[in-house]
Amino acid sequence: MSNLLLVATERGLYSFQRDGEGWREVCHSLKDSSVTTVIAREGVILAGTTEGLYRSDDLGRSWREASEGLAHRHVRWLAYHPDISDREFAGTEPAAIFISRDGAESWHECPEVGELREQHGWFLPYSPEAGCVRGFAFHGPRAYAAVEVGGVLRSDDGGERWRLAEGSSGKPDFDTPVEGFIAPDVHSVGIHPSSPDFVLAATHLGLYRSENGGRHWEHVYGDCYSRAFWLDPSDADHIIFGPATPSQWNGRIEETRDGGRTWQAAQTGLEMPRRVLVERFEQVGDELFAVLSNGLLFAAPLATLEWRQFLPNVSNVAAVTGMAE
Repeated sequence: MSNLLLVATERGLYSFQRDGEGWREVCHSLKDSSVTTVIAREGVILAGTTEGLYRSDDLGRSWREASEGLAHRHVRWLAYHPDISDREFAGTEPAAIFISRDGAESWHECPEVGELREQHGWFLPYSPEAGCVRGFAFHGPRAYAAVEVGGVLRSDDGGERWRLAEGSSGKPDFDTPVEGFIAPDVHSVGIHPSSPDFVLAATHLGLYRSENGGRHWEHVYGDCYSRAFWLDPSDADHIIFGPATPSQWNGRIEETRDGGRTWQAAQTGLEMPRRVLVERFEQVGDELFAVLSNGLLFAAPLATLEWRQFLPNVSNVAAVTGMAE
């Protein structure tokens, strides 16, 4: 069970410790940094910011910079390889992937990602930078990365080398893709534990699924804009999804238990303002957390999906993760 909850915000990182049925704040650190992403395992916390990476070995009480080799310092997402200790990945803006093989003591860029970025002209509609990498998923030697605006990247050697998934053109446009291809504005990606070939991705045109490693994509939920989903690790047909209208308005939470054939509302207790949607879902223990685009954080038991605002005094939330002490 996760006994420590880490909440990344535009004004630093908050650490909360489980206290009975609730959480008690124990630390607020990196107060001068805009923390965009956080990961933790084996007693080590890594925090990505708009100006580099930081590492803590004492549950967030003290930090040291860990950006050696990080050529692009705006970190959009961090992940660790679930099967390899001290193997971490950083996705940046502009779109690049950096890998650490020594617990974030040093970072090395995967040059083929930069080559794809330049070849296809990846971009961001809200930033002058050339796209960004904003999500990772791992299953043994298989890995995927989400590129905004660029597509889905795939690795077959544990994230050492990357290429475009076959059903991702790399062309950064907002046109409807041809059948079998995925929309290129990809915001998150996930793998089901049952197979490295079973992958989901949230895009500006909705939710896509591939059951053959990204060679062919099926449009599971269309006619919407999306950034977040949660895939039940014990049931590949059970998905919680955060769609919005194509104009990014009217965000909501829906659920399917039949692989996307039917969907039901799943947002009891949650009323989102008109121009708000779910940015990220993160499971911590038996609860699901939802980071909203207005910076608020909500949580719900997975058994009931009855949402409540979590930490109402903490705003500008960007990411959340749990850690076992």
